[in-house]
Amino acid sequence: MYKVLIVDDEFLARKLLQDYVNKVPDLELAGTAQNAFEAYSFCKEHHVDILLLDIHMPDLNGVELARTLKNIPVVIFTTAYSEYALESYEVAAVDYLLKPIALPRFLQAIEKAFAKLRGVESVSASDAVGMKHNNDTSGSDTPKASEPSKPSEPNYLMVKADYKLYKINFDDLLYIEGQHEYVSFYTKAKRITALYSLKSLEEQLPKDKFVRVHKSYIVSIANISEIEQLSVTVAGQKIPIGGSYREALLERLG
Repeated sequence: MYKVLIVDDEFLARKLLQDYVNKVPDLELAGTAQNAFEAYSFCKEHHVDILLLDIHMPDLNGVELARTLKNIPVVIFTTAYSEYALESYEVAAVDYLLKPIALPRFLQAIEKAFAKLRGVESVSASDAVGMKHNNDTSGSDTPKASEPSKPSEPNYLMVKADYKLYKINFDDLLYIEGQHEYVSFYTKAKRITALYSLKSLEEQLPKDKFVRVHKSYIVSIANISEIEQLSVTVAGQKIPIGGSYREALLERLG
């Protein structure tokens, strides 16, 4: 039996993974943790074979936790953010599951973890295709190793709020308003308020689609209808322009 620790700051996410773990005969739930600090303490005191690890958590994220562990278990990252995929390879994670996680995809990741624990190198489908292509290529004595494909940039943002995951398409997002520790996402259909940093969102959002116009606002470039001296209009809503952002805004708009 392989012992599993689930680390996620959302109760529903932990519950789902716990249900999945209970369905696999060779897995035993060692425990659950709500944050990286609880997980760190648990791993110091208990044996853990597989770590189901959320990335986006307060204070210390999952990638940082994995880097701090001395005897690191086999790691499977579970997250709503695809932009962390490349970082996950730095800590040799066996798989990277994007939420919401379906059971078949979970089982596929667990098989990779089993293979690593048993000392067998698992071969992904993309690697298999690459090896077949190299073996079929004539005129070369030594086949070249296939390069891992880089994850494509998503055209949406997954947002955790009200114990739910909301998928916000960039084309539907009008603007974002910062409110201390929280932000409100204003879409064409609704308003979603969640615990996020406006600065981190500015770094995550595609630069060709969104621009920071104020210390408290990020707006969709495509939905700007008017620009005045001190404000922009987005979907009929006047949004202030901060003095330090005006020049950069005008440069972005040409």
